[in-house]
Amino acid sequence: MVYPIVKLGDPVLESEAAEVKEFDTPELHQLVADMFESMYAARGVGLAAPQIGIGRRIAVIDTAIGQDDGEKIVLINPQILHREGVQTGEEGCLSIPGFREQVACPQRVTVRAQDAKGEWFEKTGEGLLARAFLHETDHLRGKLYIHRVSALKRDLIRRKVKKLQKAGEW
Repeated sequence: MVYPIVKLGDPVLESEAAEVKEFDTPELHQLVADMFESMYAARGVGLAAPQIGIGRRIAVIDTAIGQDDGEKIVLINPQILHREGVQTGEEGCLSIPGFREQVACPQRVTVRAQDAKGEWFEKTGEGLLARAFLHETDHLRGKLYIHRVSALKRDLIRRKVKKLQKAGEW
């Protein structure tokens, strides 16, 4: 099932997501599958549950965009363990369509998370994968990439979104 993507302005995006406590259930496996399907339909490389209106600490990432099943990553209750280096690049978000900004973040990130069966694992990513780890775990903490840009740029984006909302285009 493809879920609609929740957009900036919905409170679920800026709220802390709840910890997942039940694993290896048919409902959890279906939600993870639906999240991948929703992410691919929206042409993203990562998706956090709050982006589909579900306030749970679940994220999916696939930097190969469906081209290699081995690249699919499920992060449940993730924690960033280590950050190293700096990269600056253009970042966007499925929940803030049409907007992109230059954002600095670590070049290398190590995350600790559980899979859908509840097993803990650690994974280190560089470049785009490091950016995706940080971006998606931020979503689970109620943070968006616009929180990593200047207050002026953030305010400008929020004002443009409000204009789009008033015009019925958001």
